[in-house]
Amino acid sequence: MGKGGGGEGGIISEVPQEGRLTEHDFTTNVDVRNLKQINWGLLVPGIIGGTLVAVYAVATPFLTPALRKICLPFVPATSHQIENVLKMLRCRSGTLVDIGSGDGRIVIAAAKEGFRAVGYELNPWLVWYSRYCAWREGVHDAAKFYVSDLWKVSFSQYTNVVIFGVPQMMPQLEKKLQLELEDDARVIACRFPFPHWIPDHITGEGIDTVWAYDCRGRKKSCLKPLSNMHL
Repeated sequence: MGKGGGGEGGIISEVPQEGRLTEHDFTTNVDVRNLKQINWGLLVPGIIGGTLVAVYAVATPFLTPALRKICLPFVPATSHQIENVLKMLRCRSGTLVDIGSGDGRIVIAAAKEGFRAVGYELNPWLVWYSRYCAWREGVHDAAKFYVSDLWKVSFSQYTNVVIFGVPQMMPQLEKKLQLELEDDARVIACRFPFPHWIPDHITGEGIDTVWAYDCRGRKKSCLKPLSNMHL
């Protein structure tokens, strides 16, 4: 025999190493595929869950008023309503509060007219947006916004009060303002009037109607007795 081996039985054939898959390689590939499946299995629910949380966080402040005993939904003031409110503020000065200030349109418009204006709103998203709008309009020093329940705030420090209310809340708010406001205060109601107070001025038509109530230094003179109220 020669060095190469004798006959066919002596020949040993070898498969190149780079073309062979070992058991370790097969296991590694399976692990990679499983890992990718696990990652997608965690990623997709995470994205869905995060989206639902974000939607909940944004939507809840807007939906919460509908669940309250007295619902005060956010309905932006029209340009005519704002104009009518400003008409009722002519020759007035001092402080102003918008009860349920929404996106801050009334407060910002009043601040531009020289009032120290404040808005109380239960929806934090609207409060933050209002603050941004006040900053954008250059009146952020005169227009302030706070997250608060109107029933937990005293309005005694304000000489001008604006309210975009609903019929269900007006009797109770009427009583609250009568007890808290000073004699020189003016209350401006938009969309719905107070049930027992007698308005001193009315302007606008339809949903743009605005009612103004003055106390003229004698607060009770422009109010009917509390005994006539049905709360």
